[in-house]
Amino acid sequence: MELTETAKELFKTTASVLKGHERRLFIARTVKELGAGGKQKARQELGWSWVTIHKGLRELESGVRCVDAYAMRGRKRTEERLPNLLVDIRAIVDSESQTDGSFKTSRLYTRLTAAEVRRQLIAGKGYSDEELPSEEVIRQRLNSLGYRVRAVSKSKPKKRSPKQTPSLPKSGK
Repeated sequence: MELTETAKELFKTTASVLKGHERRLFIARTVKELGAGGKQKARQELGWSWVTIHKGLRELESGVRCVDAYAMRGRKRTEERLPNLLVDIRAIVDSESQTDGSFKTSRLYTRLTAAEVRRQLIAGKGYSDEELPSEEVIRQRLNSLGYRVRAVSKSKPKKRSPKQTPSLPKSGK
């Protein structure tokens, strides 16, 4: 069977729209329709991978679907790699935190920045610099634990209005 340019374009666009098991079945059925030498034609003229063609043909012939483990790929979350990290962060930050002064929210305010928490995890809890996540990830975990970085209100100086300021006697030199 000879492939025309329109047929090639149709096969390529259809295969690019489909994903996973459906894509492999479409490729396998197309290769079967191409007849003898169909695998080679599909590889050369359509640019399909030999591995995908082979896997699709096996799925078509056996009826057993190959399971793609997309969820198993990628980097693991920090909490999975370091199971005690959140407990250690909470232990460090709790001593430096206070609740919302108006009691309108359940937020805890802390003076510690993410960089300081990271430094204390290395110094006090025995983590190495390489195994700990970045400051940005620690900041996100602080937020998810309910902490907000903010100057503690007790440490702020009180503002005085001009009426409350005592007037000093003028010296007459």
